[in-house]
Amino acid sequence: MAKKLPPEFRQYLSKLGRKGGLKGGPARAAAMTPEQRSESARRAVTARWDRQTKERSGKRAGDSG
Repeated sequence: MAKKLPPEFRQYLSKLGRKGGLKGGPARAAAMTPEQRSESARRAVTARWDRQTKERSGKRAGDSG
């Protein structure tokens, strides 16, 4: 079983991960061509729509879902 990390170290790692996360998206977009960005955005929208449709279908009365 792994040992627990001291709270100070956990806080440091948390801040470090957030810093990398904030850089990741813009850096990825800057490295893409406009066509690649468009395709990525299209896939993201489709995923959101699919998820919303799935959530709505589960809330219908009588749905065996």
